[in-house]
Amino acid sequence: MSAETNVPEVASGRAATPGGHAPLLRMEGIVKSFPGVKALRGVSLTLEAGHVMAIVGENGAGKSSLIKTLSGAYEPDEGSIAINGVPLGRGTHAAIDAGVAVIYQELSLVNDMTVAENLFLGRMPSQGGFVKRREANDDARKALAQVGLESVSPSMRLGDLPLNKRQLVEVAKAVAREARILVMDEPTAALQRGDIANLYAVVRRLRAAGMGIIFISHHLEEVFELADSAVVMRDGVTVSSRPMSQWTEQELVQAMVARNLESFYPWEPREYGPVVLEVRDLASPPIVRHASLSVRAGEILGIAGIAGAGRTELLKAIFGALPVTQGEIIVRGQKVSIKSPSDGVHHGLVYTAEDRKLEGLVLEASIEENVALSSLKALATGGFVSNARKRALAQEASTRFGVRAPSVMQITGNLSGGNQQKVILGRATATNPAVIMLDEPTRGIDVGAKSEIYAHMVSMARAGAAVIMVSSELPELLGMSDRVLVMYRGSIVTEIARDKADSETVIQWATTGVGA
Repeated sequence: MSAETNVPEVASGRAATPGGHAPLLRMEGIVKSFPGVKALRGVSLTLEAGHVMAIVGENGAGKSSLIKTLSGAYEPDEGSIAINGVPLGRGTHAAIDAGVAVIYQELSLVNDMTVAENLFLGRMPSQGGFVKRREANDDARKALAQVGLESVSPSMRLGDLPLNKRQLVEVAKAVAREARILVMDEPTAALQRGDIANLYAVVRRLRAAGMGIIFISHHLEEVFELADSAVVMRDGVTVSSRPMSQWTEQELVQAMVARNLESFYPWEPREYGPVVLEVRDLASPPIVRHASLSVRAGEILGIAGIAGAGRTELLKAIFGALPVTQGEIIVRGQKVSIKSPSDGVHHGLVYTAEDRKLEGLVLEASIEENVALSSLKALATGGFVSNARKRALAQEASTRFGVRAPSVMQITGNLSGGNQQKVILGRATATNPAVIMLDEPTRGIDVGAKSEIYAHMVSMARAGAAVIMVSSELPELLGMSDRVLVMYRGSIVTEIARDKADSETVIQWATTGVGA
């Protein structure tokens, strides 16, 4: 392990464990190779009970391979794993029996089974061949109570629960199994702000109860909020480990991407052109009401607000994806009628959806097909789309945005999140739009890909496009925007200049609708 020598044992795994006792988890010299790829190159780390360790790194750094090795899904080529000083056996059952539980981003629960059946899947209490449901339900209630789900009935169908509660059922499953080590892989990716706060509270309770927790997240604010230490992985090795008190966000990002960053956010002052989009008193029930804004060519306009404030709905209404019941939309000085996304594209607007997998991309289609989706009319002659022009368009976009793929015929669903987002940007800019509306443009992608997306945003603005960005990440919003608008209950309630925008001011307006 290439770790810093002054780091405590709990963070680095290098020094002797205080008092000589065996740590909760010790992984030493883990090597794992696949055909043509060495995913892990001698990784070592140590985790103590009652400690939250974050593991961070770009996609491909080896985080998933390391966790799958700990869970028994992968067998290491070299190295050892011990829990409380006892060598870990092979396979997933050995890991579960040793107290290892892993919660992946895609939940491993069965919607058509009851909550209790999910908690004790494969190990329901039984006697004489009969399931002891009363005992199972009683034990389930105890586990559910530990994660704040006292109101959930063990006998209800799991699929009837909302996603945020299903996520906590997965945590309760680890509690029911008496797990000593809990691994959480991007646990907040599909959660809203209030649900995330509840999950944090549960993690803190489990830590206080002595559980060791490994927390994997692309969201650095979560790492600083929750973790006691952070281990940085890059190219299959651990490159740095420190307690969180010794990290800054800048240092953590720099360790992850292996390059000097003067600033994580490559914002720069720009000359603005004329106003290209003006929205006056727009309403799109039931969410958006009385929203007004304007944005100039070359400007990056940020829109902040809590979940449910109407940010996404406002962008969709402007683009024509949601009906508008009042107000005006003015593009390049001309009042326009936009009743569909095709109208929006016709008038020089593009919108990239918050959920790229559900709304932004055809995952089963190639990069070429996805890039060309908004430009098919322009690529057609006599009613037939030119394959040569389509290929050239996709290749130019892939080169410009740095899409990492063998060719533009690569299936888009096989790309990383960052590369999928670059494909979306390639399609968005293929029509040379006047206004580019980006809804959560870096959600679910690693920090290296984020920095690339930010650079592309600046390039688009520098080229004369007006860029509107909705983001739930305040550092991102403040770092990239020339101005910030704040939405509250469907209306834009204030505008804050870049030099006056800070987290406290934005949060005050976003949560109350008024200033301090």
